[in-house]
Amino acid sequence: MDRKKLALIHIIKKELNLSDMEYRNILQEAAGVQSAKDLDEDKFRKLMNYFVRSKYYQLNPFGLTMKQKLYIQYLAGQMGWEGPHLKNFLHKYYHKAAIEELTKEEASKVIESLKNVKEHRK
Repeated sequence: MDRKKLALIHIIKKELNLSDMEYRNILQEAAGVQSAKDLDEDKFRKLMNYFVRSKYYQLNPFGLTMKQKLYIQYLAGQMGWEGPHLKNFLHKYYHKAAIEELTKEEASKVIESLKNVKEHRK
């Protein structure tokens, strides 16, 4: 495990304000190890996926994750839909004023819609 990845894990631990016991339990549950030093690349990805999907990284009570929000923004940016265009799209098709109002399921549908629009535009 390289030092940058270990540092990232410890930054997340600090951001989430995890006790050492909570941290060790998460390592065991997500990757099957007791120490971050024992992580290989596959186990590191499993741990990161665990954090991304955990309640700690949900942006609203409806389950929207940071990863979903960032991916929606990325796809919209690739099509030049920053600002009002994306806002209008969300309002017209999902009756939401902003990404942060989406549920996890709605965000998944928005992502698929944006992918389809992007593909259709090619």
